[in-house]
Amino acid sequence: MRIVPSIDLDKGRSRIVFWPGAATGVGAPTDQPARIARHFVDRGATLIHLVDFDGARAAAPVNIESIGAVASLVATPLQVAGGLESPEGIRIAFAAGATRAVISLALIDEPEKLAACIAAAGDWLAVGFDPRPERIASFNWKRSSTPTAEALIDELAGAGVSRIVLSHGGNASESAAFASLAARQPTMELSVAGGVSDLDGVRRLRDVGVASLILGEALLSGAIDFEEASRIADPAQ
Repeated sequence: MRIVPSIDLDKGRSRIVFWPGAATGVGAPTDQPARIARHFVDRGATLIHLVDFDGARAAAPVNIESIGAVASLVATPLQVAGGLESPEGIRIAFAAGATRAVISLALIDEPEKLAACIAAAGDWLAVGFDPRPERIASFNWKRSSTPTAEALIDELAGAGVSRIVLSHGGNASESAAFASLAARQPTMELSVAGGVSDLDGVRRLRDVGVASLILGEALLSGAIDFEEASRIADPAQ
């Protein structure tokens, strides 16, 4: 399993100020996304996840300059989420330096638009959603009945989506549910974003077949050490 640092972009800056030397009182805090990304890439990160908070609110990419700044500083694939619910939005993010795109579940009820997004991003498109039944039930569906997480994954696979980002996967029961989802479509790459606040959560998701664990606040706050989490996630490295 791969540990993927995540940075929330808010008005061009990281929503969370990162101070890598907080425990020892050395170094300086920063809210510059490119500097934060460089810190983790220098320590072995092979993918950086960027969440365009402003883009999510505007339903179109907003933090283009920040994405470009990260891309110019690190030669590492960049996965962007937020405001990419159209092929045009995906192309704008890719032109800025993104190499992967995460779109929301909203497009599953718009098959033509979903197909256009897949065409724009190819195999590097992922669909993100919260698989908890109550969250799926609260979604504003344009269909007569509420699908299950299993049915959604099957439907997305049938539409040509090869990557899924599921949110909120920290506790034991959620991890067990992810084991079933990971086995359902073996060729689909399953990532989990958030919900993990300690190394036990890293171990649980590693053991159920999750491909990548995306961590934001847990890494930036120092609750989880990136290098230690990476060793646990992939003991062979």
